[in-house]
Amino acid sequence: MVIQGMLVVLALLTVWFIYIFSKDFIKAYKEGRIEKEGNPILYAIMGTVINFFDALGIGSFAVSTAAFKLGKMMDDKLIPGTLNVATTTSLIAEAFIYMSIVEIDSLTVLLTIISAMAGAYIGASIVSKLPKKQIQLGMGTALIIVAVLLVLGLAGFINMDGTAIGLRGFKLIIACIVCFILGMTNCIGIGMFAPTMAMAALLGLSPIVAYPIMTGGSAFLQPIASYKFIKENSFNRKLSVIWSIFGVIGVVIAAFLVKSLPVHILKMVVVVVVVYTSISMFVSALKKTKPAEPKDSLKEGLDV
Repeated sequence: MVIQGMLVVLALLTVWFIYIFSKDFIKAYKEGRIEKEGNPILYAIMGTVINFFDALGIGSFAVSTAAFKLGKMMDDKLIPGTLNVATTTSLIAEAFIYMSIVEIDSLTVLLTIISAMAGAYIGASIVSKLPKKQIQLGMGTALIIVAVLLVLGLAGFINMDGTAIGLRGFKLIIACIVCFILGMTNCIGIGMFAPTMAMAALLGLSPIVAYPIMTGGSAFLQPIASYKFIKENSFNRKLSVIWSIFGVIGVVIAAFLVKSLPVHILKMVVVVVVVYTSISMFVSALKKTKPAEPKDSLKEGLDV
C-alpha cells in the first residue's frame, strides 16, 4: 500500500509541476521571452534519444550536458536548471514504471526518496543563485565523480551481485544520508543514477532495486528543484518544453519495446563523454576573463 500511496502522491506532484511549468511558459510567451535560437526538431530528437537511454539506466544528465556544451545551446549558468526542468516528466514516467514492476521494501524506498527530496529543495535554493564560475566548477567535479563510479563498475571493482530488496538500521541511515546529498548534487548536474547504483551495490542491495530508488528519487525531487529554477528564471524554456514531451516518448519506447541492448558498451561511451565534458567545464571556469578595452577619450568627450 505504501508504494501505491507514493504513486498517487507522485501523480498529484506531476499535475502541480505541469501547472507551474505551463503557467510560466504561457506568461513568458506572451511577454516575448521564449528563446528564439534553437532547432525544435533537433531538440525533439535529442529529447527522445537521450531519455530513451536514460530509462535503461545510462543516465541523461552527463550526455545532455555534453550536447548542450558541444552545440553551444545555452549559457553554462542555465544548464543545471534546464537539466532539471526538461527531464522532470520523463523521470516521472520512469518512476511509475519501475516503482510498479520492481519488488522493493516499502520503508527503504519511502525514506530514501524523502531524503532526496529534502536535499533537492536545499540544493536548488543554493545553486540557482551561484555565479557561473562556481556552477562550472561544481558540474566539472560532479561529472568526474560520475565517470569514476562508472569506471569502477565497468572494471568490476564495485560488486553488483547483492540480493537484498531493503535496508534496516545503520545501512538504511547511510542510504538516507547518501540520497540527501544526491538530492543536492542533482541540482548542479550530477544525476542520481550512477551514484545510486554504486550505493545499492555497496550496501548489498539487488542491482534492480536501484531503479525504483533512483528514478523515484529523481521523479519526486525534480519537480521541487525545477520549481526553484523556474522561479529564478534559470533555465531554457524552449528546449525544456520540447523535451518534456518527447522525453516521455523515449522512456515509453525503452520500457515497453526494447528487450536488450549492449548497455556495457554504451556505458563506456558515456564515460568518454562525461570525462570530456568535465574537462571542458573546468577549462571554461578557469579561463581568464578578457579585460575590457579602454574607452576612447575623444568618444568619451563627445558623449558628455
